[in-house]
Amino acid sequence: MLTMLEPMALAYVNLYGVLGTLEDLCRIDDEAKQILAGLKKPVSLCFSIKNGPCRTFHFSREGCRVTEGDGGGCKMTFSSPEAFNALIDSSKPGLPVRRPLKLILFLTGPFTALTDRLTRLLRASQEDLADRAFFEESTLLTLYTVGGAVCALANSDSISKISASYTPDGSVNLGIKNCVTVSVQVKDHQFTFCRQPAESPRASMEFADIDLANGLFAGTVSTINEMCKGTIRIAGMISMIDNINRILDRVSVYLG
Repeated sequence: MLTMLEPMALAYVNLYGVLGTLEDLCRIDDEAKQILAGLKKPVSLCFSIKNGPCRTFHFSREGCRVTEGDGGGCKMTFSSPEAFNALIDSSKPGLPVRRPLKLILFLTGPFTALTDRLTRLLRASQEDLADRAFFEESTLLTLYTVGGAVCALANSDSISKISASYTPDGSVNLGIKNCVTVSVQVKDHQFTFCRQPAESPRASMEFADIDLANGLFAGTVSTINEMCKGTIRIAGMISMIDNINRILDRVSVYLG
């Protein structure tokens, strides 16, 4: 049961965790910036899943911005979460319902180039990781993906929702020392991912450096061992960290 994937929860992970990281990719990756530089006009792309999430990705030469709901522009609908997951896993598009020609041209061109670049960074080969700049960027993007996925599962996965139900209101900062800090905001057991640190978090977890973070994400180092060594610093309401760590176990199942 603990290894089973729920299709709707996977759709949330793909939309909020994986595709959500396009926002960060377009901000920090030089190749992504070059792809966007070729856009003649801004393009908005809405993904709408029946009885599920709906988000719009706004692409321009300046980057990518994500908004909730139908934000106009091109639109693709999916009859089920399985249909949307097929887009991510097998590049099977949904039903274009608005501006189909522009949608197809964008999907087969810039969008595919961006998602291919994101996949290469998130599923990096050992050869790619030998390049230090690539290694660091891959680790940062993984942090953003994991953060989005934690919140997606807390709100949609039946097992993760149990941990969410025990999590009080407040914010938890998650960061890499001297590098980046993000936060998870909790309100009425609903989780929201923020790309900035909370000013007054109730709890925090910080990794000593980017190499440690990469090892934790890859599963090559032990969290408990690193905590004993003091390379993972936790503070505040530890129960909030415990609940997030339980959800992280589910993240590894969905993203594995």
